[in-house]
Amino acid sequence: MALDIGAVRTGIAVSDAAGRVASPVKVLPTAEVRQAATSFRQLLAEYEPELLLAGLPISLDGVENQQAAQVREIAKEISTTTNLPLSFQDERLSSSEARRMLQEAGCTEKQMRGKIDMIAASIFLQTYLDAASVVDDS
Repeated sequence: MALDIGAVRTGIAVSDAAGRVASPVKVLPTAEVRQAATSFRQLLAEYEPELLLAGLPISLDGVENQQAAQVREIAKEISTTTNLPLSFQDERLSSSEARRMLQEAGCTEKQMRGKIDMIAASIFLQTYLDAASVVDDS
């Protein structure tokens, strides 16, 4: 399960059982995810993730900034609360790519609100899955 953790919203994506294809699932308020509220626990029960993959907002020059530190802290809280192992994935440009995809699909700014986060999560989850597949196939 991938989490695109923002100050207000968290985009959530999951992979298929074989770990090959990422799909956007939902956007929840970050506070609900942090507190493992019913809405988030329902997703955990439905998808039964083996791992939480948090997107790490690294700057274009490869440096972790204050936002990355906050994401690390929040992700560790969520991992502890859910008792799931945690990994991080560079999420550089995933939100920009998600926005571009939605614009190409003809979505308005209003329609995009909220969707960007879960699509961004699916983009960096797919990158993670593809890298794992390359390792598995070697």
